[in-house]
Amino acid sequence: MKFAFRADASVTIGTGHVMRCLTLAERLRSFGADCTFLTREHEGHLHPHIEARGFKSLLLAPGVAVNRSLTKSVDYRAWLGVEPLKDAMETLTCIGDEYFDWMVVDHYGLDAVWECAMRSRFRYLLAIDDLANRPHAVDLLLDQNLGKTPMAYNGLVPSTCICMTGPQFALLRPEFAAVREKSLARRKLSTVRRLLITMGGVDAENATGAILDALALFEKFFELHVTVVLGPSAPWRNQVIEQARTLPFPAEVLVSVKHMAELMCEADVAIGAAGSTSWERCCLGLPSVQLVLADNQRPIAEALSAAGAACLVEMNTLSTDLYRILDQIFNDNSLLYIMSEAAAKVTDGFGAERVARQLVRGF
Repeated sequence: MKFAFRADASVTIGTGHVMRCLTLAERLRSFGADCTFLTREHEGHLHPHIEARGFKSLLLAPGVAVNRSLTKSVDYRAWLGVEPLKDAMETLTCIGDEYFDWMVVDHYGLDAVWECAMRSRFRYLLAIDDLANRPHAVDLLLDQNLGKTPMAYNGLVPSTCICMTGPQFALLRPEFAAVREKSLARRKLSTVRRLLITMGGVDAENATGAILDALALFEKFFELHVTVVLGPSAPWRNQVIEQARTLPFPAEVLVSVKHMAELMCEADVAIGAAGSTSWERCCLGLPSVQLVLADNQRPIAEALSAAGAACLVEMNTLSTDLYRILDQIFNDNSLLYIMSEAAAKVTDGFGAERVARQLVRGF
């Protein structure tokens, strides 16, 4: 079977859309599928990374540069850089005469208009969405977010469309499920010694730096060992590396890590963006403090907070909120285990397997 993926990464969009598509593509490849990626040449695109993972990657022309301030905007159409029909025509031109079984589209700037234009070259279409804010003309829809049900897409998808909703379909790499049992076992006796900070593959606003500054205000936390993970496109990477050298507590900065599951397994608490890595932390039962870096992340953060799986911190009250939450955890280690159990119930890490089998099985 032949699959095409249309997803973008940039300093505005972040890396999450492409990365979760790569996870699905790798699972499909294990079933013998052939996968091709089409991604626009925005600043911070992941074309080299896609090829390094062994997939064919076709670049679409850059389009209009997107201002980084739009990261928090709901004008998702602007993230595309071109008009949707122009994107559709460029996509079809880029794939040439090839015919594919599936098109997988993961982009907030694309909807039913674009999807209808794909019908002549693709037998089936899958849309990966988080927003439920626009119509889709697809055969299958995936929304992996906590609390989402197929009812959220009533009137937005064809009556024949199958909706896979909820974190049981979260697209996680297999290494997370592989260390899940080990990670959950160590939570039973966990104390706060190792803190992991992961603010996404880009962190355009340098929330990482603000967190490190906040931690440096409180001597009580100086015995923590802090690990910071950044993506290769993070614009503040060099500044964060330099900042880590001056902190009053041990801190290491890792870039482009290939062992995130092990890092999460070893951590006692994580501070992270409320994006797709939320499901990785949940799979491993890792208690989390979450920050909302974009409007589309707020529903995730609020749902996980309501489930008791994570604590929500606002950027405008970061220092006081962070101190309050970490102080509570320091004074009552049972909170760690309570949060861990709640997180572990959210997802088991086998979502990519479930989605891939549905795609290979077809209709």
